[in-house]
Amino acid sequence: MSEAYRKAGVDIAAADRSVARMKRHVESTRRSEVWGAFGGFGGGFALDMARYKEPVLVSGTDGVGTKLLVARAVGRHDTVGIDCVAMCVNDIVVHGAEPLFFLDYLAVGRVDPDQVEAVVSGVAAGCREAGCALIGGETAEMPGMYAPGDYDLAGFAVGVVERARFVDGSRVRPGDVVIGLPSAGLHSNGFSLARKIVFEDAGLSVEDELPECGATVGEVLLAPTRIYVRAILALLERVDVRGMAHITGGGLLDNVIRTLPEGCRAVLDATAWEEPPVFAALRRLAVESPTAEDLYQTWNMGIGFVCMIAQEDVDRTMAVLKENGGRPVQIGRVEAGDRSVVIRTPHAASGVVMRRAETGVAVDKSDEASGGGPGGAHRPEGGGGV
Repeated sequence: MSEAYRKAGVDIAAADRSVARMKRHVESTRRSEVWGAFGGFGGGFALDMARYKEPVLVSGTDGVGTKLLVARAVGRHDTVGIDCVAMCVNDIVVHGAEPLFFLDYLAVGRVDPDQVEAVVSGVAAGCREAGCALIGGETAEMPGMYAPGDYDLAGFAVGVVERARFVDGSRVRPGDVVIGLPSAGLHSNGFSLARKIVFEDAGLSVEDELPECGATVGEVLLAPTRIYVRAILALLERVDVRGMAHITGGGLLDNVIRTLPEGCRAVLDATAWEEPPVFAALRRLAVESPTAEDLYQTWNMGIGFVCMIAQEDVDRTMAVLKENGGRPVQIGRVEAGDRSVVIRTPHAASGVVMRRAETGVAVDKSDEASGGGPGGAHRPEGGGGV
């Protein structure tokens, strides 16, 4: 071991112990296509070309954001890896792609083998749930960049879909039905606002109880992001899904609109699904109550994934998703109109909050459902953030 490097803050021996402890977690995700042994310079994956006529590789990358600060405060690190995988694989399955393999990047202030193993065990658990292989990664010890105990986590997923089955929303039509899959809570988005409300506005700690949730702050905030891959892949085998959206940063307003073609508006009814109690708790605790725009453009509000299908496929879609643990809810329809998302909600004074592609967000505009003009602030398409 380099004594000089250790004195500079990098402990190679601790890193080696961490890698050794990762091995069983990595091996638990192995698929038959994985090429090469654990510990190589790169991860190999032999794509089975006999399965595809025109394979399209679909990739995605994401992190966990400031949810990591909650993990550190709680002292629990085995769930954020699930979040990291979920944020990536849910994005690529939106396009109909089966996740094939995953890589992670863990940057730490000081290597703690227990902490590193806990994080990677969560990554492996997420990969097993998504059916993809963890074929590589990096643990970077960076004293001076991160304080001891601090870390950041990012992931990278690659999947494949037949070109003819690539889903991009271009075939969505007026009359299509919008099916939602429930979230497990905040997932991994909107944590900067959630942390401000819980820890600054309300002055709570991670050990305090949230009565609405029947659990502690830490338990509620660390609930991992739900992985929708198996349910969606099963659905794609039996139903012609026209459009999908993963509800991440930007909420329902900014993500649903990304899958709509011109001439289509999605009209959603927020009373159709059960809102997780964490959102009621956040509204109660906030010094300044979040507006309807804040709610639906920051958090998922209880819907983590959306599918758009033809009316004649509703019964089959509901059955397939239920068979695969999806707990689907019919939450709205696609109508003819300007490219936009309209949400009928009890959280807006007039009952409606809207996002229009050209002009941004309008709040409390009761005429929007019948085509009235929007107001409000302009925002870019999409919407990420933590």
